[in-house]
Amino acid sequence: MDAWDHPHPFLHAVRVEPAHIDVLEHANNLAYIGWCQDTAWRHSGALGLDPGAYKSLDRAMVVRSARYDYLAAAVCGDELEIGTWLTASDGRLQMRRHFQVRRHGDGLTLFRGDWELVCIRLGTGKPARMPEIFRACYEPAVIDPNM
Repeated sequence: MDAWDHPHPFLHAVRVEPAHIDVLEHANNLAYIGWCQDTAWRHSGALGLDPGAYKSLDRAMVVRSARYDYLAAAVCGDELEIGTWLTASDGRLQMRRHFQVRRHGDGLTLFRGDWELVCIRLGTGKPARMPEIFRACYEPAVIDPNM
C-alpha cells in the first residue's frame, strides 16, 4: 500500500464507471483530470469558498499550469480515493494544489497531479490580488506556506 504524499488529505471517493473507460479499456486520461477538478471544488467548498462565493467576489483561483503523471491504470469498477492538498501559497496571487489518486482495494497510487493556480478577476480574466476571504479560508489549509 502506497502512503499518501502528505498527511491529512482532503478525500473524495469515486468509482470508475463505463463512461470513464477508453478504447484501451482503462480509465481515460480526461477522467482523472475531471476527478481532480471535482475534488478541488469539493475541497474549496469545504473550506468555505464555493463557486457562488467566487462569483459574488468577482475573483477565482484558476489553473495557470498543470502537470499530470499517470502511473498505473484504473479499470471499470475500481473504487478510487482522490486526495488533495493546498501545498503552497504566496498569500497574494498564487497557490499550488497537489493531487494523488489511489485505488482503494490495494492502496496503489495510480496518478499524481500538480496545479499552479493564480487569482483572477472574473470580470476581466486578468490577475488580481486574493481577497481577504481567500486568505482566511485557504491559508490555514496550506501545508507549506512558503512558496
